[in-house]
This record gives sequence, structure tokens and C-alpha cells, in this order.
Amino acid sequence: MKPVYLFSSGTLGRSQNTIVLETESGKRYVPVEQVSELYCFSEVDLNKRFLEFLTAHGILLHVFNRYGFYAGTYYPREHLMSGYLVLRQAEHYLDVERRLALARAFVHGSLRNLRSVLRYYRRRGVPVEGPLTEIERLAAGIDLATSPAGLMAIEGNAREAYYAAWPAIMEAEFPFGPRSRRPPRDETNALISFGNSLLYTAVLGQIYQTHLDPRIGYLHETNFRRHTLNLDVAEVFKPVLVDRLIFRLVNRGQLQRRHFVTGAEGVFLDDDGRRLFVEEWEKTLQETYRHPVLKRSVSYRTTIRLELYKIEKHLLGDRPYSPFVLRS
Repeated sequence: MKPVYLFSSGTLGRSQNTIVLETESGKRYVPVEQVSELYCFSEVDLNKRFLEFLTAHGILLHVFNRYGFYAGTYYPREHLMSGYLVLRQAEHYLDVERRLALARAFVHGSLRNLRSVLRYYRRRGVPVEGPLTEIERLAAGIDLATSPAGLMAIEGNAREAYYAAWPAIMEAEFPFGPRSRRPPRDETNALISFGNSLLYTAVLGQIYQTHLDPRIGYLHETNFRRHTLNLDVAEVFKPVLVDRLIFRLVNRGQLQRRHFVTGAEGVFLDDDGRRLFVEEWEKTLQETYRHPVLKRSVSYRTTIRLELYKIEKHLLGDRPYSPFVLRS
């Protein structure tokens, strides 16, 4: 099973056990048993019966608007969720110390991976010593933080120091100013926002395959927001999956200024740019490495699932959670 990305506008429907996208150029058929998620970047029409079809097969539908912003997910009723584990999630959220233990772990994982990326480029002669030193200084304060808000501030400051190294890392024909989200004010910010959205939905898709409830996170505040656990886990993987992909696409000349559009709403990838990014993103998730514990090759998509299993074990009291760290 794998995600299916939709870039052509048309009508989504079903024909027996097959998903059908009908466009002006014809029909595209995809056997439902081959689909884990649908990513919709185009204008499509669908009806309630199609959503019932997705629910029956446990398929998530992620929707992005015309600028490539993540708009939301049709999240079918949970088929694996465990009431006992949900109670454990809630207990860990309501207990200040237990919540902080998980929140600190996510920030430790994030900053360790930021440092791993910078050390890689330092070995290649890129001047990143200043940002690296600042991140190491900030990392020393993680275990001293007394609230998730304080940890978010540490992570945000570390990211700011990390982004200061990007102009030296990226051989780009476009600038990178301060981090801006909605709207992105330059091409690099557009890439970060788009890549992060893909990561959030990839983690959400993997959460659906576990007993975890995506609504209960620990670093990000669980309030009226629909999902927060995927945001927590994404912090660990942003440097590993999103940032390194951006560096590759830009430094190899695959993404250029012509792949962006600028308007009153900000700067965004055009259709060709989004297709290219998504194609390389999927390759990244399928990329394998030798897992140091399992002693076998696993993909990065599987690694996200393994990360969630580690969180489950932590919540059940089997083993303290230790975040994934990129080998530098």
C-alpha cells in the first residue's frame, strides 16, 4: 500500500473495489487495496458514498488548497484505537512531569538532528560553526525547562540559529529571509512550509495505523486543534526528511526560481514545482538505511511508524521514549 497523489482536477468515485479519478483526459483507475492515503492538490468532486468507501478501507484523504497549504484531512473512524492507550495518553498529558518528559524528548530529538545536519555540512567546509555552537548552548537548557511553552521557545530559538546557516548551505538563486509561514515571503520559506505540511500528513497517516490518538500531543498544546501528536513527532523528523530534501533539490538545480509564483498572497510553488517536490518526497520516504537496533534495512516511512511504537511503549511503561537521531 502507498499514498496516491492527485494533481489533476476531476471527479473521484469508485468502481467496485477500484478508486476512479475521471478527468477531461480520461479515467485513472487505482485498486483500493494498493492505497494507504490520498493527497489531493487539485479540484475534485466527490460524494458521501465515496467517503464511505474510504472509511471501509481505512484510507485517509488529505486536502491542500490552491497554494499548496494543507487544508485538512478526512480521518476515517479509528479501527485500531485502544481505549486503554487513550487513557494512558490522557494521563501523561494531565500529569505535568510525565508530559514534560515526552515534550523534552521531542525537543532533544529535534535539536540533535539539527546538529547532525549542520555537522554534515561542516565536514564539507560550510561555515556553520556559529549556528552549531548556539544550538548546543540552547540544548543544554532543555532539561531545565519547566513548561512545554519554555521548550517550544528553546526549539524556536534553535531553529532560528539553524536557519542562519541556510544561506551558506544552499546554492540558491533566491534569498532566504526570516522564517515566515502564512504567507511565505520568499522561495525558501515556501519550500519549508510545503515540506512541513507533507511531513505532518505523513506522520498523521502513520498514527492511523497505530493505537494512538492523534489529538493528544505533549509538546504542542492539546486544545481545540484537531491533531497535535503528529506535530510533536514531526519536530524530530523535520531536519532529517524535509530540510535535507530541500537542500538536495536546490543544490542540484532541480528546483529553480521558475518553479515559484509570487502574488499578494505570498510566494508559492507552482504546479510543476509541487509535482517535483512530491515526487522526490515520496522517494525520500521510501529510501532505506540499516537500522542500528533491528539490524536490517528499513525505510524512513517505516521509521516514522517505529517512532510511534516507541511512544506507545513509553505510555504503557515498557520503555522510556528515546527519539530517532540521524547518524552524523
